[in-house]
Amino acid sequence: MASDVKEAGGRTRLFVVQPLEPGGAVTLDESQSHYLLHVLRAKAGDRALLFNGHDGEWQGEIATASKRGVVVTIHTQTEQQKDVPDVWLVFAPVKKTPSDYLVQKATELGVSKLQPVFTRRTIVSRLNRERLKANAVEAAEQSARLTVPEIGEAVTLEKLLDVWPRERRIFFCDEGGGAKPLADAAHEAGGPCAILTGPEGGFDPAERENLRARAFVTPVTLGPRILRADTAALAALAIWQSVKGDFA
Repeated sequence: MASDVKEAGGRTRLFVVQPLEPGGAVTLDESQSHYLLHVLRAKAGDRALLFNGHDGEWQGEIATASKRGVVVTIHTQTEQQKDVPDVWLVFAPVKKTPSDYLVQKATELGVSKLQPVFTRRTIVSRLNRERLKANAVEAAEQSARLTVPEIGEAVTLEKLLDVWPRERRIFFCDEGGGAKPLADAAHEAGGPCAILTGPEGGFDPAERENLRARAFVTPVTLGPRILRADTAALAALAIWQSVKGDFA
C-alpha cells in the first residue's frame, strides 16, 4: 500500500532544480534516488514532498523506482512559495565542523545568503563551497524552508567591502565597545541588511577601523559576554529575526 515516505523528523522533503507543476515529472539525482530506495526503503506509489525555491512545495508520487533512478510525478501543491526575510550572514570561516554547523543552523534561522569572508585572523584558508551548499540544502529540507540560501564565493574582507552594495546595511558585531545593542540598531534601520561576524581571534584593529569608517556599517553588540564565532552568528540572526524578520 502506498504511503508517505517519512524520516525521524516527519515527511520526507527533497530539494530539486526542475520546475514543479501539476502532472510534471522530476527525475531525482543519484544521491536522492539512493536515499529514497536504500535508506528509506521507498517504493513505487509512495509519496514525498518536493520544492525548488521558486514554485512552492508539492506532493509527488514515485512513478518509477529502479536501479536507473527514481522518477516522481507531481500532483498537488501543499505550500505556496514564500520567501525568507532579506538578511545575509557574512562570516569568517571557522574549523570544518563549526562551519558545517553554522551553515545548517543559519539556514534554519532563515538567512537568505551566506557569504564567507577571509579576515586577517581567519585560521581557515580554504573553503569547500559545494559542502556548504549541501549542508544548506539538507537543513532547508529538514526545516520546512521553501528556499535554499545562496552561498557566496569566499573573498577577503577588504575586497568584499570595496564591492559591497551600499543600500545593504552591515551590522558589524564588534567586541571593541562603543556599539549599540543589535536589537536597537535593527529597530532603527530600514531596507536590506547583513550581519558580519569575525573569526576565533576577532577582527584586528586595522579591520575594525576600516569597518567603522564605512557609512553603510553599524557596529553592534550582542551583550556583555564574549561569544564564540559560531555562537555570535546564530545569536545575531535570532535577535534580528525577532525584531525585523519572521520571528516578530
